[in-house]
Amino acid sequence: QVQLVESGGGLVQAGGSLGLSCAASGRTFGIYAMGWFRQAPGKEREFVAAISLSVSRTDYADSVKGRFTISRRNDKNTMYLQMNTLKPEDTAVYYCAATEVIGRKPLLYPYWGQGTQVTVSS
Repeated sequence: QVQLVESGGGLVQAGGSLGLSCAASGRTFGIYAMGWFRQAPGKEREFVAAISLSVSRTDYADSVKGRFTISRRNDKNTMYLQMNTLKPEDTAVYYCAATEVIGRKPLLYPYWGQGTQVTVSS
């Protein structure tokens, strides 16, 4: 079992930047691949980015590629999402998640944080 807590959300103007963090506790953080997902009101939860255990592999949704960067520090049990050039359509609750099988489908991730709100104003 691993517990995840997101932080760093907030309100930003279009074109601005925000950084999210996901702190893990419980079972060893270093055995899981990690991902970021987001869910806007009235929409399904969607994949944003994922990073492998060894940090050697990352994956991004097309909608955020080139603007968002996922990273992790296994020694700090923390994952990050740096979001640049934010757009109003990035507005959503952002969730971090942990999995033993990296992928884009939410069902692959058994462990989830509570989410943090990101709002991008136009």
